[in-house]
Amino acid sequence: MKNKKTLVLGASEKIDRYSNRAVSQLRMHGHDVVAIGRKTGSIEDVEITTATPEIKDLDTITLYLNPANQKPYYDYILGLSPKRIIFNPGTENEELERLAIKNGIETLDACTLVLLSTGQY
Repeated sequence: MKNKKTLVLGASEKIDRYSNRAVSQLRMHGHDVVAIGRKTGSIEDVEITTATPEIKDLDTITLYLNPANQKPYYDYILGLSPKRIIFNPGTENEELERLAIKNGIETLDACTLVLLSTGQY
């Protein structure tokens, strides 16, 4: 299995949040994870930052922000040039999908947790 460096955008320390589970599952599957959230904190060994760090060799951005909250991150997301963006349920955003495709970034309307559990990540 190949390590796919992943940015979880919308990460939360709250255990009942899907973004929290995604960080845990990604780490369990051996992927490097960068977590950005509204508040700093940590999920297991992953620090949650509120900053927008430069990330080299980024494979995937998995979104846990609703479309309105994604808007301030458009330039950041596109500037990172990930191979793909996963729009988890509730984060689907036609505008960002069009921009991503125009920039040669694959988009996927899917659930990161399901992809991981079925070996499709």
